[in-house]
Amino acid sequence: MSSSILHIAIAGASGLVLGAAGAFTLSRPKQQQTPATAPQPQPGASPVPVPRLDRPAHPAQVYNGSLAQGAVQDRIISGGTIGPISDLLVRTAYTAAYDRRNRIPAWTAEHLTAELLQNGGGDRQNAVFKEDADVPEMFRAKLLDYFKSGYDRGHMVPAADAKQSQVAMSETFLLSNIAPQVGEGFNRHYWAYLEAFCRNLTKSFDDVYVFTVPLFLPKRDPRDGKWRVSYEMIAPQGGPPSIAVPTHFAKVLIASRAPHASARSLVPHGSSGATDGKEWVQGAFVLPNEPIPDEARLEGFVVPVEAVERSAGLSLLPTELKSAKELCRTIKCEVVVRRFDDAQKKLGGGRPAPQRRQTM
Repeated sequence: MSSSILHIAIAGASGLVLGAAGAFTLSRPKQQQTPATAPQPQPGASPVPVPRLDRPAHPAQVYNGSLAQGAVQDRIISGGTIGPISDLLVRTAYTAAYDRRNRIPAWTAEHLTAELLQNGGGDRQNAVFKEDADVPEMFRAKLLDYFKSGYDRGHMVPAADAKQSQVAMSETFLLSNIAPQVGEGFNRHYWAYLEAFCRNLTKSFDDVYVFTVPLFLPKRDPRDGKWRVSYEMIAPQGGPPSIAVPTHFAKVLIASRAPHASARSLVPHGSSGATDGKEWVQGAFVLPNEPIPDEARLEGFVVPVEAVERSAGLSLLPTELKSAKELCRTIKCEVVVRRFDDAQKKLGGGRPAPQRRQTM
């Protein structure tokens, strides 16, 4: 537990800042006409020169479009059109920014309420994992990338948060909402407990906002004492490495409710106008992408929200809420352990249980 907190506290320099501009492209040169299609000279006119196809073009003549040198210089030197680029994906139940370089979400954001969590027809049995056609094919995570990778296709926005419709449910199975997660002891267990904890907050708060952020945090090398970031890349069999495996995952939470008479001190000082007089709380948890014992205390994974922001290069918390009270000082932060796979084994009379769903 302490290593996770220590890693993120010093990881500010390793954050990834994602742009939002379009890619820089150059017009392709006009295709030369072949002798068969070249216009024929009119009577009395000079012959039309026919290009020779047996002589390769000089490299300096590859691009012969009309883009001026100054325009090329402005686009390149300004840097705003080059990248890195984050594809902003607005879905029914969540919003995500897709990290083209690592082929996983840079972050996801969702709004939870007790009403939105009610089942409106979304059934995960009718949802399947799909590649996201809204991501350029060159940067898209592929189904084969995860085949026999040894990792679960871990939902950043869990399917259980999107029961409001079948469309919302199916969108959580797009690979742009997926990152590689250790299965046993993490994605199928403690991470799922944390997801359920976030949903249960709607019993205490009117509105709950959840950010999920994959992280790549450094560790100190015992050989020389230097800090390094090391992570695995998964790849389809016989193919090049494609998808980065995060070292950690973060949940950042902001929640609000009408203030009780005894809790007015929880409203950020001087910000009643900006927060509509609501009682606001904020908190963050960072979990390592590895098996976590069921008995681990959730409060052992608490970190400052600012530590996640520095490490990921993101601004998640509105300035008005910087002084909001910490979540775990307002309610009891603990997870409910629910080992569905063990229960299935008992019901099956000792027979191997069917593979458990990816997330709760």
